[in-house]
Amino acid sequence: MNKQANKKTLPSVCPLDCPDTCSLNAQVQDGTLIAVKGSKANPYTDGVICNKVARYYPDFVHGQSRLTHPLKRVGPRGSGDFERISWDEALDLIHEAFAAAIVKYGPETILPFNYAGPHGELGGGSMDRRFFYNMGATMLNRGPLCGAVRGGAYASVFGNAPGMPPVQVLHSDLVLIWGNNVTVSNLHLAPLLKEMRKKGGKLVIIDPKRIKIAEQCDMHIQIRPNTDVVFAMGLAAELERRDALDHAFIGDWVVGFDTYMAQARDYSLEQVEEICGVSAKEFHAVADLIQAAKNMACSFGNGIERGRSGGSGLRAGMILPALTGHHGRLGAGVVAKSGVATPKNQPRLHGDHLMKPGTRVFNIVDLGMLLQDDTLEPPIAAAMIYNHNPVATHPDQVNLIKGLMREDLFLAGSDVVMTDSMALCDVILPASSHFEHNDVFGAYGQNYLQRAEPVIPCVGESLPNTEIFRRLAARFGYDDPIFKADDAQLMDDAINSGHPQLNGIKGSALPVDKAIEMKALNGEQMIMCQNVIPATPSGKIELFCQDYEDRFGFGVPRYDPVLQDRPFVIITPSSDKRTNATFGGHAASQGLEMVEMHPLDAAERGLNDGAKVTVFNDLGKVTLQLKVTDATRPGVLYSPKGTWRATSDTGLTVNALIPSDVRTDIEHGAAYHETFVEVKPC
Repeated sequence: MNKQANKKTLPSVCPLDCPDTCSLNAQVQDGTLIAVKGSKANPYTDGVICNKVARYYPDFVHGQSRLTHPLKRVGPRGSGDFERISWDEALDLIHEAFAAAIVKYGPETILPFNYAGPHGELGGGSMDRRFFYNMGATMLNRGPLCGAVRGGAYASVFGNAPGMPPVQVLHSDLVLIWGNNVTVSNLHLAPLLKEMRKKGGKLVIIDPKRIKIAEQCDMHIQIRPNTDVVFAMGLAAELERRDALDHAFIGDWVVGFDTYMAQARDYSLEQVEEICGVSAKEFHAVADLIQAAKNMACSFGNGIERGRSGGSGLRAGMILPALTGHHGRLGAGVVAKSGVATPKNQPRLHGDHLMKPGTRVFNIVDLGMLLQDDTLEPPIAAAMIYNHNPVATHPDQVNLIKGLMREDLFLAGSDVVMTDSMALCDVILPASSHFEHNDVFGAYGQNYLQRAEPVIPCVGESLPNTEIFRRLAARFGYDDPIFKADDAQLMDDAINSGHPQLNGIKGSALPVDKAIEMKALNGEQMIMCQNVIPATPSGKIELFCQDYEDRFGFGVPRYDPVLQDRPFVIITPSSDKRTNATFGGHAASQGLEMVEMHPLDAAERGLNDGAKVTVFNDLGKVTLQLKVTDATRPGVLYSPKGTWRATSDTGLTVNALIPSDVRTDIEHGAAYHETFVEVKPC
């Protein structure tokens, strides 16, 4: 038989938590995924994908860690001792445990413990939401773990209106990349920036680390972590002193100017130098570029949101283009949230009408504490972990593990592969990868809508999330048709086919060989303050947010530092080997993870490049391999996030060092980068 004849290339879409949402070509042979390459179906991603997706997905789908059958724990929790069981037995065990807990404590005793594993509309949240909403289970505010601060900052200024699509930076003559490690976390923006510079545009990188793209820019501002708000508001005050603000634009499109500028004027050049660690020369050079720009664009990563003043830093940075009139034309504005233009209908898909009024809502960052709270009424007696690897991603890892290790807690789990979190569960349900089920994809970092079909059969006895929760709903006797909707119906529920750009095409009928570009309602490219209107209460760009004033005391941004009690702050950026914790079990992520340190700090401690070191604070300690480099500032360490427990001799990761009680200024988000540590040789 000619094996080559059995090889097929089929279209797919990457579901990982990344703004780019690439179109893929899956190479399949005899029902096996053998390779993953980029596809040109999406003009934005244009056939280019990251190395981790290309290299690690076949092993993720077919490797030794793949979960292929339901499992039941037979040893102590965390021992890794499981035995294979049938789907019927697995579903019965979950039903019995959940039902018993509900009888004893009520439905709020059940916790759905999920976040953002797959970003497909169906896989990410559909039948599962309907199931838990109908049950009356505790609800979860998931955004504070990641994304809520950046999303909230944007919405406080522009409302839920789409920002600039990334491709429009080709029309910019100045781009500020702020806390965004483009080549790792926003890959397809990099060639656009290169082309922009070829046309004579200027690129400024504002980041505490000399990231790869900072080696190919016009200016790198190596700012101290968590001080972005001081730099941005200091620039606003300086531009006002230069009479470089666009008062005509401000009069037409901005509200809250006086209140905002009263705060901005408090940040003098001397404070910028002292707090941000930026010289007066660098500060004035950036102000010069902004003042001279005709079309300035700004792109912000999630790194900024992970400090106490993260919401303020993001808001202040996003406000700069409004103060200088950089909206209303191609290439001017904030590169963010263009995916908002996708006509999703998540309330319909999730079944929001099934929510029980008054049901309690937990902040996901609090779960390590809440799982151990003996006074909680009702207690969390049972939980289901899915679309999430909390052990690898949450702050205060030690406390979270303690909470999950409770022997009186029933833990169900569902995942594609065995993870540190699945290893703690009582019953594990094998989930299908996105290569094995239907889904639709509306990106959060670009403006194309895509659909994908299965390219291989479900591996082993694995099932898509939608089918898993259909079966659970049936076990619980939920017989309304909403719990029996097939994937085609769910895709139709997910997307509003009545949107002008879809011309009545249902979600289930979207093409799989091309992506549909979302534009302004008039069919033109989206431009804020031209054919896109801020979706704020005033219909204008708002520099003062009454909601944030009422809830957090941050009506306007301001600097609110955390007292540093250790010599180093450690930053945990994205990894080029993992997307968050996905692929953390691959061989490429095994062994000691790297921690980067400035040569002056290493010399002071007598540490050499390549040494094995212990990084520690009062919460825990982790072993890492030292990389001595001047790419980082003195006093600032870097170690990529998403590692699994086996990478450290202590059985912990850097997340064990991150406090959960320090929160961001808005949205009570996790302040990952307010982590202070010491380092010693092993």
